[in-house]
Amino acid sequence: MSEFERHAAGKEARHGTPRHHWTPEAERREDMLRRYLGAVATPSSTASESASQERAAPVRTGRGAPAHHTEPRVGGVMREPAVSVPGDMPFLEVARTLAHEHLSAVPVVDAEAHVVGMVSESDLLAKAAVMAITRRPGPLGKLKDRRLHEKSRGETAATLMTYPAVTLHPADTVADAAWTAARSRLKRLPVTDYHDRLVGVVTRADLLRSLVRDDTEIREEIESRILRGERHLDPDAVEVTVEGGVVTVEGRVDVALAPGLVESIRAIDDVDDVVDRLTGVT
Repeated sequence: MSEFERHAAGKEARHGTPRHHWTPEAERREDMLRRYLGAVATPSSTASESASQERAAPVRTGRGAPAHHTEPRVGGVMREPAVSVPGDMPFLEVARTLAHEHLSAVPVVDAEAHVVGMVSESDLLAKAAVMAITRRPGPLGKLKDRRLHEKSRGETAATLMTYPAVTLHPADTVADAAWTAARSRLKRLPVTDYHDRLVGVVTRADLLRSLVRDDTEIREEIESRILRGERHLDPDAVEVTVEGGVVTVEGRVDVALAPGLVESIRAIDDVDDVVDRLTGVT
């Protein structure tokens, strides 16, 4: 990623973080967001902006350049089977399904399991809000209220859903999927096969976990794979701390091993930098 992209990603993360009393947890969340935006910055420069505008057809996300075979794919992080609702499911049954499954949105499918749209809490809330209105809309609210009234006429998932649905494919890279989720501002994305049939669902949290490991996972890899595995060192002899992707190593090791140890740690995915406080001994 270029310095410009890195700066832009950091700026967007700062602007997107609510301003409140600063805490260590808030700092950790902002750091994760910066790293998340950095991970999707490159795919965003090549992602296609085209999408199908047909009423019932899902929006297929654009494909960038072929990814390296080791890149994580949507099929490896998606949740299956995915909860879905048929288009003729009544409004109240859809609401019960979302509540029972603890979901904010759910794919709407036809008889052949093709994804035709997504129905969300927001879609249901629009109907519930209009049903609760007892007054006539004022002059400033006429257009907005008219749209809500049009939405409220729906009685089934198919008439309340948002369409076309933005979908992913199991072979899509996680980085491309993350950019799609960020661009469309969707928390849940259905995953379909090449016939647009539902095979799973992926959330922004799933994508984030796949793209950016937390500091604890990085430290565990260093201790297990590098210290015990490659270098045959006692983990108790080297103290490893990780904060925001920056690794600090302290301890006494053979002077011939220290440089290679640091470089091995630096090569680990999600490690941004290494602070070398090792003492070499002969």
